[in-house]
Amino acid sequence: MEYIKKIFQYAKPYKGYAYLNIISNIFYALFGTLAFVSLMPMMKVLFENQEPVTEKPILESWLTIKDYFQEYSNYFINTYINKVGVETTLMYLIGLVIATFLLKNLFGYLAMYFITFFRNGVLKDLRNDLYKKTIELPISYYSEKRKGDTIARISNDVEVIQGSFLSILELIVREPLTIIFTLITMVLLSPQLTLFVFIFIPVSGFIISRIGKNLKKKSERVQREQGAFLSIVEETLGGLKIIKGFNAERIFNDRFKNSTRRYFKFSNSLLNKQNLASPMSEFLGIVVIAVLLWYGGTMVLENTLEPEAFLVYMGLAYNILTPAKAISKASYGVKKGNAAAERVLEVIETEPLIKDRPDAIYKKDFTEKLTIESVSFKYDDEYVLKNFSLTVPKGHTVALVGQSGSGKSTIANLITRFYDVNKGAISIDGFDIKNISQSSLRGLLGLVTQDSILFNDSIKDNMLIAKENATDEEIVEALKIANAWEFVKELPLGIETNIGDSGNKLSGGQKQRLSIARAVLKNPPIMILDEATSALDTESERLVQNALENMMKNRTSVVIAHRLSTIQNADTIVVMSKGEIVEQGKHQELLDQKGVYYGLVEMQSFQ
Repeated sequence: MEYIKKIFQYAKPYKGYAYLNIISNIFYALFGTLAFVSLMPMMKVLFENQEPVTEKPILESWLTIKDYFQEYSNYFINTYINKVGVETTLMYLIGLVIATFLLKNLFGYLAMYFITFFRNGVLKDLRNDLYKKTIELPISYYSEKRKGDTIARISNDVEVIQGSFLSILELIVREPLTIIFTLITMVLLSPQLTLFVFIFIPVSGFIISRIGKNLKKKSERVQREQGAFLSIVEETLGGLKIIKGFNAERIFNDRFKNSTRRYFKFSNSLLNKQNLASPMSEFLGIVVIAVLLWYGGTMVLENTLEPEAFLVYMGLAYNILTPAKAISKASYGVKKGNAAAERVLEVIETEPLIKDRPDAIYKKDFTEKLTIESVSFKYDDEYVLKNFSLTVPKGHTVALVGQSGSGKSTIANLITRFYDVNKGAISIDGFDIKNISQSSLRGLLGLVTQDSILFNDSIKDNMLIAKENATDEEIVEALKIANAWEFVKELPLGIETNIGDSGNKLSGGQKQRLSIARAVLKNPPIMILDEATSALDTESERLVQNALENMMKNRTSVVIAHRLSTIQNADTIVVMSKGEIVEQGKHQELLDQKGVYYGLVEMQSFQ
């Protein structure tokens, strides 16, 4: 129950609905019992097996309430028979039965009505917090996690928790109250018969608890496997070109089938055990009712119990079966919900490795320089950057070049603080970026990556990610600077055109120019271009290169590139190898040295 208690913290804003649900459930349980009791006066009229009471009885003690109720109902029926006749009295009594059943079902509906707002509100807030944490967690967190598992937690696990909330409120309010009210009435009708019911409830509860003992573990396996096959689906959709290009459909088909086969096996085990609770509780109930029929029937034959009281008693005894079954199912729901809550809270309670310090400053501008001082960094065990130092004055363009794996893109990840350095420091205007709030740090930075990351939305909405309140004129101007307006204006709806999943309605060059336009619209003082032109063809590169040159004027830029055309005009070119600087200077200076840079150019590594 530990995790469910934590989830209940989300119920506080909706406690009003919970109180209304509880009140409705109390009346539901009360009228549910009275509905059966209301049958008794009608049966007295039908059986006519009692001497009429002509004087209104008086309740002398709560200990004699049973006798008082019988005498008063006898008096009430006899009075009405004398006034309006037997048939009309019977109609009144039938109306009383209908009214009590109507009130029972009315309050049952109201209970469900209020609980709907309650549990859907909790569901909304929990899902919002889970998504918020999903965005807040650093990129390093997801390098070790499957995306499909995260999707499963946001979708399926939260739904399971929602269902368990309804189960808990039924478990602690409606069904127990129904049982309590029914048992009190049964005791008043016949204490001897009720003894069997008191024996049945704990025996049934013990058997059902044994059945559901390891339900949480089984539920965890089902939810974990669902995350696994969702991951396969996510990876398949993302890599469909590769799968088809390498004729790997069978491989991925087999992976998915293996996962769904495990899910099939685990789900069957879970549901079969869960479904055993209801028939088991009903069977145990029927066994007790059979005993009650024998014992109660004997009492009726011996005239120690009235026939109408016995019939009402049997109805009440069967009335206990429904809440007993509901409690058993609800207890299963709690165990299943506990497993789901554990998975959801694992994400929500994860402390991000990268977070703002309490005294972090909000830096609004960039005035002097970006400094990387003696930085060493490793993703796992081996350092990919070793004692790396670099100063980028304001307005300068610094290019990082080198073979793949030399640590170039790692520099971009560290400047943007997607990862934190292991040793050394990165500072802006003398302020360590660890002392600057992440939002203000990234507000100073513009990022264009090798992979054009666009969203399934219109061009305009993709641009507004950079500047939420940008006008259409500002968007068009940014598109023109990035040489993207020439194709955007030809689209059917212009900037309102939807570009599809990951922008796949556009060519690679068009997508990249949109990414650059988005960075232009943001207009940050520091621009980071991580191999921004590597995905472009020659014609697109020429168009984009002019845009990049215009964008980088009077702007501090860190350019990571393979192609000579991208970096030959840089103020400083830094040549990297195995996480270290091996050469540094201007384009022509490095060529004249005929060192590593010269070798890279000769091998046309930038082409």
